[in-house]
Amino acid sequence: MRLGVLDVGSNTVHLLVVDAHHGAHPWPAHSEKVVLRLAEQIGPDGALTEAGADGLVKAVSMAKAAAAGLEADDLIAFATSAVRDATNAADVLARVRDETGVRLAVLSGADEARMTFLAVRRWFGWSAGRLLVLDIGGGSLEIAAGIDEDPDVAVSLPLGAGRLTRERLRVDPGSTAPPSAEAVDKLREYVDGRLDKVVDQMTEVGWGRAVATSKTFRTLARLAGAAPSGSGLWVRRSLTRAGLRQVIGFIRHIPPAQLMELEGVSTGRAHQLLAGAVVAEAVMRRLDLDSLDICPWALREGVILRRLDQLEPI
Repeated sequence: MRLGVLDVGSNTVHLLVVDAHHGAHPWPAHSEKVVLRLAEQIGPDGALTEAGADGLVKAVSMAKAAAAGLEADDLIAFATSAVRDATNAADVLARVRDETGVRLAVLSGADEARMTFLAVRRWFGWSAGRLLVLDIGGGSLEIAAGIDEDPDVAVSLPLGAGRLTRERLRVDPGSTAPPSAEAVDKLREYVDGRLDKVVDQMTEVGWGRAVATSKTFRTLARLAGAAPSGSGLWVRRSLTRAGLRQVIGFIRHIPPAQLMELEGVSTGRAHQLLAGAVVAEAVMRRLDLDSLDICPWALREGVILRRLDQLEPI
C-alpha cells in the first residue's frame, strides 16, 4: 500500500509518503516539508498566533493535495508539542479539520517517545539488546528505554531546541551576535535541573546500547565528523561526548545568522543548534554516555510501522 504520514512538528510540517505492506521495509516514495517554526509562533498568552494557524492550515492543505496526487491509500496526520502545548489547541485543530478535512491527532510526549523507540528497535533489531533512545525535537526531549518494542519507560521533557532557544537564549535566526556565556551557563543549569528525576529513573531501568535520533542529533554528529546524509542511510554514524564538546566549543561563539553556513546545518534550524547541543551534552554527561549511535529512523517511521502492524498479513 502507499501510506502518507503528515507530521506537524515544532519546526516543520513534513509529509512522508512510503510504499510498504505488513512485515515489509517501508520505502520512501516522496518527502516534502514546510518550515513554519510553530513553537516560535506561540504568543505571550500561550496561544498559537493567528499567523501561525494560517500557515498551518495552508501547509496541511498542500500536504493533503500532494498525498492525493501521489495516490496515497491513507493519510495519517499528527501533531506534537507545538500544537499540544498551545492554549488554543482545540480551536486550531477544529479549524484545520473544518478547512482542510484533515483530522490531526495530538500525540502525547510519552507516545512520541514510544513511537520513536519502536522505529529504533526495528532499525537495529533484537541483537541491539536493551536500548536507550534519545530524541531532541523543537519543543521537547524524549527519552525511552527497554528491551521490547514497547519501552519499559518513556518520558518527555520540555527541553526542545526551539523552545529553549526562544525562552532561555532569546535569539532568533537573524541574530548577529552569539548568546552570552552567562546565558549558556544558565541554560545548562536549567537543563540539568530538569534532568534530575529522569536520570535516576533511566539508570534504574538500564540499557546496553544508547541511540539518538532526530535532526538535532544528526546535525551535531555531522559537525563532529560523521558521514554526510548523501552517503546513504546504511552508513554507520555516531556522536561521541568528546566530539560534541568540541562542537559546542566553536558553535557557541558563532552568531546564529552564520551557523547556517556550516556544512550539514539547515537554514531553518541553525539558530536552535546551540540549545540542542547543550541538551545533548547534558543528557550524555548525566547518563554517563561516551557515545551514541545515530538512527536514521524516528517518530514518523514509528507511526508508519505501528500502522502497518495493524494491517492483516497477506
